[in-house]
Amino acid sequence: MVRSSTIIKGIAGLVALGVVAWGGTVTYLEHFDHAGAPQLPASSPTRQDPTAMAAFTALREVRCDYCHTQNANLPFYFSLPLANQIMKRDLVQGQRHFEYAPVLAALQQGKPPSVEQLSRIEEVITQNRMPPAAYLLMHPHAHLNEKQRVDILNWVREQRERYYATPGVAAQFRGEPIQPIPESVGVDWKKAELGRALFFDKGLSGDGTLNCASCHGLDKGGVDNLTTATGIGGQKGPINVPSVYNSVFSMSQFWNGRAKDLAEQAAGPVMNPLEMGSHDWATVAEHVRSTPGYAGQFEAAFGSDQIDKDTITGAIAEYEKTLITPDSRFDLYLKGDAKAITAQEKRGYERFKEIGCSGCHSGIAVGGDAYEILGLEGPYFENRHTKLTAADEGRLSVTHAEGDRARFKVPNLRNVELTGPWLHDGSATTLEQVVREMARYETPDRDIADQDVADIVAFLRTLTGKYEGIPLKDVPADQPLQAPASN
Repeated sequence: MVRSSTIIKGIAGLVALGVVAWGGTVTYLEHFDHAGAPQLPASSPTRQDPTAMAAFTALREVRCDYCHTQNANLPFYFSLPLANQIMKRDLVQGQRHFEYAPVLAALQQGKPPSVEQLSRIEEVITQNRMPPAAYLLMHPHAHLNEKQRVDILNWVREQRERYYATPGVAAQFRGEPIQPIPESVGVDWKKAELGRALFFDKGLSGDGTLNCASCHGLDKGGVDNLTTATGIGGQKGPINVPSVYNSVFSMSQFWNGRAKDLAEQAAGPVMNPLEMGSHDWATVAEHVRSTPGYAGQFEAAFGSDQIDKDTITGAIAEYEKTLITPDSRFDLYLKGDAKAITAQEKRGYERFKEIGCSGCHSGIAVGGDAYEILGLEGPYFENRHTKLTAADEGRLSVTHAEGDRARFKVPNLRNVELTGPWLHDGSATTLEQVVREMARYETPDRDIADQDVADIVAFLRTLTGKYEGIPLKDVPADQPLQAPASN
């Protein structure tokens, strides 16, 4: 009995020592966290903005920078042998999921984070996914209480309302992750009219059989509805064709973002041997120069008779700026027409946000403003038994940074019901499949309910808009450009 009592006392003593050691470590770490936390410059406009300041204070308390920025000054336990292995994995995953440095820089400069950055923050705060439990064990002060969570979410909505709300959106939707497509964007109509002619000119291809519209059909949602593109001589390209509609709203062009703008994108297919297959721009320019009518159009558009790669692609880019599709039923809903979408479609939009789809698919185009890893929350390629190709490398082929492997530009979901088959390899043949796979591999929800799939698909179908006032399903392949009368 005495021996048992001694053992119990010994165990209790060890537990007490452990608690004391843990408490001391936690106290030290709290001091370390606060001492090294990111600061605002004295001149930062955020200091004069109560909403932004409250969000910054909450984010600073959490120390998001530890796991979501590179080269942070980490706590001592990150260098301990066993802990280092665990923490290294967390650091890799943290930086793989989200880069916090641009958000911190925006707060320090008093500027807005990007649409996607705001949406990602909203997603994890709404789902209460951050900070993770293992981190809170050693940093309990970093637990976000309800006020701090509300402060961050209020800031997200305020930033959207201030910087990203579309003119005409209803007051109650100004802070939503998705905004209506504007009725117009700034366009040089003389260049656009010239660009339309070039967009449909098969003489830009190597054998005179293809034009831009061959892959980007105005009557097919801006795509070709094929698994991967068909180029000159019937050759098959390696990747699914993105829609040309609303591409003006994308941060870059192509799945891997290798073109910085529409003009650079227009140049790519013309010279690609698997696509339009021309050999050099001098030959293309000579075709354009010798075609009746072009010389006058170039003179009117550019103020000179210069016909070369820059003026040809510049004109095509200007035309593509006109390919916007406002006035979808969902846009009408965001503008205040509560009856524009059904109860199921409204429910689908709410589930779209709750599951985390809007963390990537946000903004005017419901995508196109960020790069994300395919397989962020699960082994996409491994589970699908897909043989990897160069097209699966994503941004890696552009940046050559290993962290960009399988990272793609988030696709634009506008008019998505018309743009199948879907995904970068064209492997998804129904919207239901897309929703299931993206929930499984890009969100923590994994296997969502059949009703959720049906509701989200119903919502996605509300995103189909109009071009030149014509429902996109009815737009003809050769739809003329309707420039304003003053032009």
